[in-house]
Amino acid sequence: MSTIFDLTTTPLQVGVDLSGSIARLLTRAGLPETIAGLAGQAIAFIAVFALIFIGGRTIIIRLLERVLDSRDIEAHARKPLRRIVVIAIGFVALTIGFGAAGYGNFLQSLATVAAAATLAVGFALQDVLKNFVAGVFIYADRPFKIGDWIEWNGHAGVVQDISFRVTRVRTFNNELLTVPNSTLTDGVIKNPVANERLRMQVPFGISYNDDIDAASAIIHEAADDHADILTEPEPTVRLSELGDSAVTLQSQVWIDNPSRGRVAKARAQYVQMVKERFDQHEIDMPYPNRTLEGEVTIAGGSIEQS
Repeated sequence: MSTIFDLTTTPLQVGVDLSGSIARLLTRAGLPETIAGLAGQAIAFIAVFALIFIGGRTIIIRLLERVLDSRDIEAHARKPLRRIVVIAIGFVALTIGFGAAGYGNFLQSLATVAAAATLAVGFALQDVLKNFVAGVFIYADRPFKIGDWIEWNGHAGVVQDISFRVTRVRTFNNELLTVPNSTLTDGVIKNPVANERLRMQVPFGISYNDDIDAASAIIHEAADDHADILTEPEPTVRLSELGDSAVTLQSQVWIDNPSRGRVAKARAQYVQMVKERFDQHEIDMPYPNRTLEGEVTIAGGSIEQS
C-alpha cells in the first residue's frame, strides 16, 4: 500500500521518522533495539548536520561572494562577514540536526534558555551591540576605507583598521586612536580624500595700499606654475574680506589624487611661491596690529594707565 505524504507533518515528526527508520534498519541488521535506537539518532543527526552545513556553506558563501563583489567590498571586510554567515549556517544545521535526531524537547528547552540568555546579554552589552551595528553600517555604507584621511569631532587622522566594534585611526602626530564605531556613525565625518579631486582654499592678505588686481594676477600665476595644482578646473582668486589690517584674497585651486601629505605639501609650496613673488613686486602681507590709546601717569612711584 502506498503512503500519502501528510502536509501537516512537523519537522519533529520527520526527524523522529528518519531516526526511527535508521534504527529499524540497524535492528534488522542484528543490533539490539536500544543500541540501534541510539545509533539511529546519532546517524540522523550527523547526516543531516553535515548535509545542511556543507551544502549551505557551499551555496550561501558563493552567493555572498557575488554580493560582496557587486558592492566592491574590501578584502579586510569580507573575512568577518564570512565568519558570521558560517556561524549562522552552523546554527541552522545544528537546529535541524537535533530535530532529525528526534531531540525536539531538548531543542525547545535549548531555545528557551538561549532566548533568555540573549536578552540578558543584550541588556549587559548594549554599547557593544550598538558599536557592532554601527560597524555593519560602516561596512555597508562605506563612508571611508583603510588609508583614508578623515576628520570628526575635532580629531583627524588616517584610518588604519576597521572592525565591527572599533575603528583605529593614526593621527598626524603618530598617535593611535581607537574610536568606537557608534561615535563615527552618530556624528558628521569629513572625508577629504573620498573623491579623485580636492579643492583647496588659501587666503592671502595684502595691504590696503597695494593693487588688488596685480596681487590677484600674481596669486593666479603661482597656481598655474605649481606642478600639483590642476589647470582644469581653473584656479580662481576673489576678494573675500576687508579685514582690520589687510585685504583678504581667497584663492581656490584643485589637486588630484589627494592625501593628507600631498595636500599639506602642495599648500605649503603654493604659499611660499606667492610670498616670494609678493616680495619681488613689493606687495606687503601685513600682520594684525592694534593701536592702544590712553594716558599714563606716575603717582606714588607707580605707573597708572587710564
